[in-house]
This record gives sequence, C-alpha cells and structure tokens, in this order.
Amino acid sequence: MTVGRFIVRSLGVLAVLGVVGLGIALWAYRDIPAAELEARYAGPTSRFINIDGVRMHYRDEGTGPVVVLFHANFSNLIDWDPWVEALKDQYRVVRVDMTSHGLTGPDPTGDYTLPRTLELTERLLDALGIEKATLGGTSLGGTVAIHYTARHPERVERLILLSPGSLEGKEKMARGTVPKAGYVLKYIMPRALPEFMLRSGFGDPSQLPEALVDRWYDLWMREGQREAQLDRLSQYVAGDIEGLIRSIRVPVLLLWGEANSTAVFAQSVEFRELLHDTPSLTFISYPGVGHMAVEEAGPRIGKDVRAWLDKPI
Repeated sequence: MTVGRFIVRSLGVLAVLGVVGLGIALWAYRDIPAAELEARYAGPTSRFINIDGVRMHYRDEGTGPVVVLFHANFSNLIDWDPWVEALKDQYRVVRVDMTSHGLTGPDPTGDYTLPRTLELTERLLDALGIEKATLGGTSLGGTVAIHYTARHPERVERLILLSPGSLEGKEKMARGTVPKAGYVLKYIMPRALPEFMLRSGFGDPSQLPEALVDRWYDLWMREGQREAQLDRLSQYVAGDIEGLIRSIRVPVLLLWGEANSTAVFAQSVEFRELLHDTPSLTFISYPGVGHMAVEEAGPRIGKDVRAWLDKPI
C-alpha cells in the first residue's frame, strides 16, 4: 500500500470515528422532554398558566401580604425553597420560572429582552390578581425587580435585593455578547458546566450539594432551553440601571455575600449610595457567602428576610 493510500484510508477511518463520536455525543447530550422534567420537578403547588403564548411555571403558597420572588440567571424557582419555608406561614409567596429557565422553557417569540421579561411579569401578576407586593430578586432577578419597581412604584410595597448584579451606567452590554461558536452548547453541554458555575458562585465550594448540580443540569437540558438561554445572554441589555436605582422610593433590604466574585462586594457600597433617597435602607452582609447566596445560605438569609418583613413599614 502506498503512503498516499494509507493516509487517505486513515483519514477516512478518522472521519468515520469522528461521525460516530459526534453521534454518541449528540445522543448523550440530547434534550430532555418537558413532560419528563415536569414529572420530576413540578411540586404539589406548581401551576402553569398561558401568558401571551408562553406556558409559565409558578408556585403560589401561603396567605397574607404578597411577596414575589425572581430567581437568578441559569437558576429556577426551586432554589427559593428555604425562603418560602421561612415566609409562607404569614405571607403569600409567589415565585416564577422566567422564560429560558426551569419548567417554563423557551418563549415562542424568541424575545428574551428585559422589556419582554417585564411584560410577561406584568401580565402574570395581573392574571394572579396581585395589585401590590413586596418584590425580591437576586442577580438577574434583582435587575428585573428594580426595573419593575421603577416602572410601577405604586404596585411595590417593599424591595428585597440579594447581590442584584453588576452596575452599568449605560447600555454597555450590547447585543451579540455570545459568540456564534458558543451555540455549540445547543448540542453538547457537559454537566461540568453548571457544576463549575455553581462552584465558582459558592463562597465555600465544598458545601455544594450534588443534587443541586443535578437539578440545574437537568433543567438546562429541557428541550429548547439551551438555545433560549444563549439567546437571552445575546439579547441582554441592562439599561440605565443607576438611574433606575436612584428612582426607587420604597423601603429596601439589600443583602450581599462578602465572598461574591461575580457581583463583587465593593458594588454594595455603590448600591447604597444610589439608594440614598429611599425611605429606608437596611443592609446585611454575609461573610464567606458567594454570589449563589440563595443556594448557599438560603435558610439563614430567609430568616433575616422574615425578620425585616415582620417589622412595620
């Protein structure tokens, strides 16, 4: 056999192996059907409602003054369990999976911008008959809560912000921040990715439960979810977040993990300065806690939230 024929045949074998390997990878990282995930993760209080063509997953528990919770990017409403346990005996706690997250999944419109997220939030609260509430949010959820409060101050009683994310004076986060190559995650996404994200968000990564990694990974693998999340990242524009924060005129509870390496602890100082004109501001920091504070220290922080809510305005 000539060298040339050997090389051609070898390349042919490698090509076949590559196709086989790709096929195995695509099978291993295939989407999980929505119905399968709902059977696994929808709880007794889970509800689904059609809001402008989106089948949204939410939970509505307890009775009393209303508290609405918005989760972080890549997260899901289940992560709020410790807060719900701390509040639901005296408060009505509503939490929702945003589009591209949890059991809600993709938006058929393909629109994951903040205006669309706010529109769906407004319609959901209207559908649930919620005229006034305390809003709570962490990371992206904090940004959503800030936007909603600035837009509907008459409908917000108090505001809870837990490590609410990066500060941007102008729309620095332009569209197209996810490179096209990043969309390979639509097809191949190892469990190591959510595990890395969670570990980097814990102040003490050794405390990360494997079950939490499993749940995040499973819900990321929901059919259509990966592409939807990449689209959300590509479409994200924070807006004039400083101006919005300055406009807040409701009591605020600001919470921050001191070991936060995403929204670094120094940002809490700037946040407090921007919240100068609020009627009241309570600040609590948590030594050793990272950006994923809901997941890392949920019960502890939930108790502080309850104590703050129980005080008269």
